[in-house]
Amino acid sequence: MKISKIEQFFPRSRIRLVKITTDNGLVGWGETTLEGKPKSTVAAVEELSDYLIGKDPLRIEHHWQHIYRSAFFRGGNVLMTALSGIDQALWDIAGKYYEVPVYQLLGGPVRDRIRVYAHWGISSMTDEGKASAKDRLEWLQKTGGYTVFKSGLGGKWRAHEPPLVIDGFVERAYLMREWVGPDVELAFDFHGKLTPALAIEICHELKGMRPMFVEEPVPQENVEALKLVSDHVTFPIATGERLLTRWEFREIFEKQAVAYIQPDTSHVGGVTELKKVANMGEVYYIHIMPHCAIGPVAFSASLHVDAVVPNFLIQEQVDSGLGAGLFKENWRVTDSHIDLPTKPGLGFEIDEAEAEQNCGIYQEELGGEFYYDSDGSVADW
Repeated sequence: MKISKIEQFFPRSRIRLVKITTDNGLVGWGETTLEGKPKSTVAAVEELSDYLIGKDPLRIEHHWQHIYRSAFFRGGNVLMTALSGIDQALWDIAGKYYEVPVYQLLGGPVRDRIRVYAHWGISSMTDEGKASAKDRLEWLQKTGGYTVFKSGLGGKWRAHEPPLVIDGFVERAYLMREWVGPDVELAFDFHGKLTPALAIEICHELKGMRPMFVEEPVPQENVEALKLVSDHVTFPIATGERLLTRWEFREIFEKQAVAYIQPDTSHVGGVTELKKVANMGEVYYIHIMPHCAIGPVAFSASLHVDAVVPNFLIQEQVDSGLGAGLFKENWRVTDSHIDLPTKPGLGFEIDEAEAEQNCGIYQEELGGEFYYDSDGSVADW
């Protein structure tokens, strides 16, 4: 069996897919979405295709090592996203070849179902803002019985803000707790917008409502700054969606800089690397909560690693991750859990007519293209 064709598609905003076909007709799908860089990973996959065409798709680890190590410059978000999608597609092929779900090839499941969380928050304290938040909460509770929600910080944040801004966010957070009660867990994503001092100040204000975690309180580049926040906060801190490979997570682990890590299967290095990062974290009693805010192929790949690693805590899930009109049958959430996949490979049946198209429309995907503060300086999304 050899790889005979590699194709790429852009069927939805913020969803890029790679399709690998073998000479005996097996097909594997992966997701190469890199938010804000719609053309870069396409070029990277095209370059890597020159190596992959004609190769045995079952030599997954060998191909991972070649792609990562063969060039003088290693890593980076473009290469790792391209590699991640290719790796997912190869695992999809392997599962179909052996006629088992991918998690069976990774050692078998250690759990019977996978816990997921949804995105929900209160954007404003206006009557309209609260009504909209109530409607979405009720919809999420009705459709998936969710027991965990994550909300963003929102807005542009400077090195420090007046009490009105800080208190506004804190008020919304406590109202969320009031609405859902004490048996539901709430988390907050700061998107790396804050300085350590401001992050610590806001976390102290949140302490009374007992968050499950605060994600990316500061940018990911400085592990010491991240540890400073963790050391001054009484509840868990998380990071990792922008960290790539074991080598970037190593310092996080060794310094015990966070309680939870959030590697993304479409950026960290695919199924292969996500499992290795999780296994490293187990030694430090650090749990994984894989990040996934893109499409359903990436989400599906994450589920298989979630199934097999003991130190899994919860999986991020956005609405588009359940199928996005690309799957013949969406993933089903019940009581904030998804049952283990049962179909071979990554476990979905794709609607090829929907998946194999290019929408040709690029929109700002992370807001960074034109995101400026009140004085005209660049702000963090």
